[in-house]
Amino acid sequence: MLKEFITRRASVYVLLPFFFISLLFGAIVIICMDAYVTRSSFDSTTSTLASPKIEYKLNCSNGDVKRTCSINYPTTFKLNQSSAICPEYFRWIHEDLRPWKQTGISREMVERGGGVAHFRLAIVDGKVYVKKYKKPFQTRDVFTIWGIVQLTRLYPGLVPDLELVFYCEDRPVINKHEYAAPNKTSPPPVFHYCADDESLDIVFPDWTFWGWAETNVRPWESLLKDIEQGSKKIKWEDRVPYAFWKGNARVGGRVDLMKCNVSEKYDWNGRFYQQDWIKESKEGFKNSRLADQCRHRYKVYVEGQGWSVSEKYILACDSMTLLVKPRYYDFFIRSMRPMQHYWPIRNTNKCRDIKFAVEWGNNHTEQARAIGKAGSRYMSKNLSMINVYDYMFHLLREYAKLLRFKPSIPLGAEKVCSETMACSQTGLWQKFQEESMVKSPSDTPPCSLPPPYEPEELQAFLGEKETTMKRVEMWETEYWESSYRKQ
Repeated sequence: MLKEFITRRASVYVLLPFFFISLLFGAIVIICMDAYVTRSSFDSTTSTLASPKIEYKLNCSNGDVKRTCSINYPTTFKLNQSSAICPEYFRWIHEDLRPWKQTGISREMVERGGGVAHFRLAIVDGKVYVKKYKKPFQTRDVFTIWGIVQLTRLYPGLVPDLELVFYCEDRPVINKHEYAAPNKTSPPPVFHYCADDESLDIVFPDWTFWGWAETNVRPWESLLKDIEQGSKKIKWEDRVPYAFWKGNARVGGRVDLMKCNVSEKYDWNGRFYQQDWIKESKEGFKNSRLADQCRHRYKVYVEGQGWSVSEKYILACDSMTLLVKPRYYDFFIRSMRPMQHYWPIRNTNKCRDIKFAVEWGNNHTEQARAIGKAGSRYMSKNLSMINVYDYMFHLLREYAKLLRFKPSIPLGAEKVCSETMACSQTGLWQKFQEESMVKSPSDTPPCSLPPPYEPEELQAFLGEKETTMKRVEMWETEYWESSYRKQ
């Protein structure tokens, strides 16, 4: 008995260290897992440790243009680190959705918006369905829908169920004043590329972020790299010391801009050119490469018939942007600041303002160069494609919270995905879709949406911008008065 007892005690002593080691290892695993969960600030019921990234390529090899959607693409989202804070311009999401904050959004409101929209889109269980109402100019609707499909691939399982309608032309369509009276019905929620102070359109990233095939403009992510490389070819101080613009000069404020061109009598320090789109199209747009247009110290942005997609391309070049005061705004411009990211130009005084801005820049080269670089840095950092997708995600997520009905697939809608859209395309259309396709789910969560502006905070921000523009006007007044005295 004694021998058996001693043997059992000896076995316990031998196993005891392994017992404590196992406990210690288990505690370390629990602590590490707890630390991981704490770091991951985004709420997701499918959060797990990320597995190695898998890339999915577009498969159109069987020649079937009516391919079914791939069943192999992930349907859940995995996290492996905490999210960052979104850029400041994301705060405008709250402002754009404020008209429906109290009432919410009913199905009847959405259906009323269908009267002006080009298509209706639903997301149900992570899948995208589209019903087209009418054809917009070129293929804006196609690339807009493509972008939303890519969002669902980037964050599978996270984009909420919703229904929306989308308008694809240049000018806003929902007039604010039609819904101003207390007894008026609530405005229909219509998504669009731009809005102004007189409209209630919900601003969404434009189609060219995924490519503008009709003009051979590559998807934004690729084109941004091209513009950055093009900017490095000529040093700022070696660039042509004038303001440059090229485009369709027969519409909007561009007609007046052409009057500011150099002539025998005046030189307003501008070099502005009419773009012949028909000729360029026949020649493959070889003279219209945006990456080759960073040869001047100053570039002008001016609206045409309405808002223009050229805004981001002009700001991306590190030449100082002379921004003719726009009527319309897209989703990112509202948080950019005059004299920090661009030089403000009045709509009613273009020629004199441009001449003064160029004179000032050529006499304050360090400051002018700094403004140009700040504008291009804003584009490359705050307008990266991941931020564009995160803006879309948060806008759609906040919009979905306002819906007072259960989203469903609209009658007559068709299911769309990367295969059904891209495999039926040819030429640049298919090339740009393949180039801009999300091939893997993100391994990080969307950035964290910042809170809405407090009323006083928003007024202070807008007041600061107005004060800066008034200061520039004062400098110009002093400049011209001094010039007249010298005559």
